[in-house]
Amino acid sequence: MNETNKYRTAGVDIDAGNELVSRLRPHIAAGEQTLATKGAALLSGLGGFAAALRPPANIKNPVLMASTDGVGTKVELLTQHDRLETAGIDVVAMCVNDLLCGGAQPLFFLDYYACGKLSPTAAARVVTGVAEGCRQANCALVGGETAEMPGVYDTDKFDVAGFAVGMVDESAIIRPQAVQVGDALIAIASSGAHSNGYSLIRHILKQTPPIESEQKWLHEELLYPTRIYCQSIGALSAVCQLHGLAHITGGGLVENLPRTLPQDTAAQVNTAAHPRSRLFNWLKTAGEISEDEMWRVFNCGIGMVAVVAEKKSSLALSCLQENGETAWRLGTVVANSGKPHVLFES
Repeated sequence: MNETNKYRTAGVDIDAGNELVSRLRPHIAAGEQTLATKGAALLSGLGGFAAALRPPANIKNPVLMASTDGVGTKVELLTQHDRLETAGIDVVAMCVNDLLCGGAQPLFFLDYYACGKLSPTAAARVVTGVAEGCRQANCALVGGETAEMPGVYDTDKFDVAGFAVGMVDESAIIRPQAVQVGDALIAIASSGAHSNGYSLIRHILKQTPPIESEQKWLHEELLYPTRIYCQSIGALSAVCQLHGLAHITGGGLVENLPRTLPQDTAAQVNTAAHPRSRLFNWLKTAGEISEDEMWRVFNCGIGMVAVVAEKKSSLALSCLQENGETAWRLGTVVANSGKPHVLFES
């Protein structure tokens, strides 16, 4: 068959896609080893039409949980500052942290990378980050999709999304019904803004550029990867029953914490319990953002909130700190006659 380049002329390079696949094979092999440690097995993966997986046999009543998410407009800053691997870590983090809130530990992950013109080197850097995120989450990268879409994306633009599947025994699913009035709210620190609020962040940077003395630390903190909590939450759940767990993403504490509470309760939060970092202080001042909007757009330094029995609060704090987390008592679950919401006090 005579080779033609018409598809390449139209903007899609099949050879570049094949080159990328060859670069990803070691990451898939590493994922097979990860599954083996969980008592699972990847029966078919890269190169087939779908990944086939044998689940762990040690879960009595297995329930699958699934989550999907992306990195959002943070990819613009990451591209600008050549932090492509961070995008891969971020997309894993946003998905697997959601799984934790249902009680599941992640089992495997797939990514979707779309771009205007495929650079195997750039795409491989992003997926290398995905593989690193999977390593931190102790889950397997079993495959993904690469889409070269000229005319939809500019030549130098890309987006990445992810899909995570986890497993939990039915008896260990975290449900709002377990939360009781008087339960303790334990905040677990974020590693910055994570992957939310970046459209507003980029707007602030454009309207109020940081002065020279602020630029280095500000950009470092804005570009830091989203923290992955699988190890520490796994350790916590082994010593303390989790009545609730909230991943603080888009919508901030105001929108996400009520998602783990029963209808007749509210979260009473002490905003003075932990000092706000310089990153969020800068964003509030530079962007002239109200306190209400800060709590609704950003995580304000809180990546997760665990709900535990009051008598277990000290144990929970000690466990999280022993596992490398910065954690503090954020507040208490209180009775409420309306829908679940957050009551702020300082």
